[in-house]
Amino acid sequence: MDNAVIGKVSQKGQIVIPAAIRKALGLQKRTEVSFEVKNEIRIKKLPTALDWADLVKQIPVENIEIDEHGHYDPKAHPDFHDWMVNG
Repeated sequence: MDNAVIGKVSQKGQIVIPAAIRKALGLQKRTEVSFEVKNEIRIKKLPTALDWADLVKQIPVENIEIDEHGHYDPKAHPDFHDWMVNG
């Protein structure tokens, strides 16, 4: 969403997040958000346990054979070696 959406603050200080924004961000009842105030108010959806679990699932797993001196064979583990060298 690139368009600005206008809302109003109620007498109780509440703001309704427009439906299009709630849908775009996956905001549901009881979703936690954070407020960051500088020269503007920035509202961010806080990640849930499910969000973190989905993120962790994407991390590749590679079993690295490391000897008693902390050495490994870079040819046997090229992806790990690249990560160790290049970060």
